[in-house]
Amino acid sequence: MEFLQQLGLQQHNQGVSSGTIWINSNGSNIDSFSPVDGKKIGSVTSVDKNSYDSLIQTSLGAAKLWRNWPAPKRGEIVRQIGDALRANKEPLGKLVSYEMGKSLQEGYGEVQEMIDICDFAVGLSRQLYGLTMHSERPQHRMYEQWHPLGIVGIISAFNFPVAVFSWNAALAWICGNTTIWKPSEKAPLCGVAVQHIIAKVFEANNVPEGVNCLIQGGREV
Repeated sequence: MEFLQQLGLQQHNQGVSSGTIWINSNGSNIDSFSPVDGKKIGSVTSVDKNSYDSLIQTSLGAAKLWRNWPAPKRGEIVRQIGDALRANKEPLGKLVSYEMGKSLQEGYGEVQEMIDICDFAVGLSRQLYGLTMHSERPQHRMYEQWHPLGIVGIISAFNFPVAVFSWNAALAWICGNTTIWKPSEKAPLCGVAVQHIIAKVFEANNVPEGVNCLIQGGREV
């Protein structure tokens, strides 16, 4: 199917990524079948302990760098992701519909929700305010500054295979956090496709490897 090729999907896909790099794993394969016609769409490799541990370390290292990017600059990256999703709305919406089983218009609508949250997050990147307060000490002021959490883990369900990820990720990124996403094992190819789209933006902007990580697997992960 043409939309699968447009999204860079193969018959078999790696399931562990630190952003632009796909990490070899010895995990089991997850086959994805469409509820629309029962046909196999493709498969992905699950994360194993070694690739998981490697990914955690990469993401921790990226968090120390990403938090020092100015918030409006992080917002600019998210703005570009929104534009990339606009360009891929049709093929990604078709994939959501075909892999998850919701109507085509709902598939498009879910990608539109991703675009909308990116637009929202861009505005917030210039609104990470903190209070300033008077001090009892002469010539001094106190101020409130919010700090990133570090790594934010995202687990999404099959019925919203891409939107729930973006709701969390876009806000986490503008706040200076890195993310590790485990999509539903019932819609693994949606996760791979989104990773491909975001990776191109990150690579073009020299975003540190590990800011957006993907792992595939079942509930044991």
